[in-house]
Amino acid sequence: MKIVMLEARSLGEDVDLSAYETLGDFTAYEDTKPEDTPGRIKDADIVVVNKIPMNEKTLGSADQLKLLCVTATGTNIVDMEYCRKRGITVTNVAGYSTYSVAQHTFALLFYVLEKLNYYDSYVKSGTYCDSPLFTHLDERFFEIRGKVWGIIGLGNIGREVAKIAEAFGCRVIYYSTTGKNSSSAYERVDLDTLLRTSDIVSIHAPLNAATDHLMTLEKFEKMKRSAILINVGRGPIVDEADLVKALTEGMIAGAGLDVLSVEPMRKDNPLRKLQDSRKLVITPHIAWASVEARQRLADETAENIRAWMRGEKRNVV
Repeated sequence: MKIVMLEARSLGEDVDLSAYETLGDFTAYEDTKPEDTPGRIKDADIVVVNKIPMNEKTLGSADQLKLLCVTATGTNIVDMEYCRKRGITVTNVAGYSTYSVAQHTFALLFYVLEKLNYYDSYVKSGTYCDSPLFTHLDERFFEIRGKVWGIIGLGNIGREVAKIAEAFGCRVIYYSTTGKNSSSAYERVDLDTLLRTSDIVSIHAPLNAATDHLMTLEKFEKMKRSAILINVGRGPIVDEADLVKALTEGMIAGAGLDVLSVEPMRKDNPLRKLQDSRKLVITPHIAWASVEARQRLADETAENIRAWMRGEKRNVV
């Protein structure tokens, strides 16, 4: 079997890919442009991909292709109808980043909530050296114990966040974007109730017709002025221009984002206007990317290949 990995760099240079070498004739490219894809996979039996569109244009000349492995949970890059016509099996990996994303959710929250950039700069600038007082109280922050944590999207990650939030002493409520998700452990509410009630709102939902631009100015106006929004779901769930307005005008207190409407970030993104890290912190889609999560993703994808070779349907989409 000839196995071609098109975007090894998306997993990180520190990830061990030796498992793939035991499965067949393995070639890994650091990066691949869509236009170079047909030439690189023309003799491949198995293709491992992350972001490159997989459709007739990129797959049409890959006559031997039998298995397409997406190193992600979402498979929106794949033309599933075309793959079904060709008899190409498609697999993904779910749940590999649950702990990593949950951890990053709290990292974003505390960075904004406790004004950590401000206090770090205060000390490192030398200002603290000249202080007559052992402490510095100019920027207030609050405990999350006793606060209401509202979760939008109670999937695997949402449930992990809920568990940790409870450990911190929060009361957890949630809104199901599909209307199908139900949990007896937490109170399910409508979106308006969640926005009006919550001190912290975290988004863990997928992007679909129901969530695209879910968070607009109208929604921010319903939130507490002291509320903090965290988005580790998908960028287009939040209207970025409206978020800037909400933060600038004090409709909400702060926001932490790991996902954006277009990635990498465009230079004309309105979020760039807001440089105050006491109100807004942005990370470059790294919540999923702990060392453990990236290795787990690589290993699970390799296991998908092994299972397919045994005739098993493991993580088949």
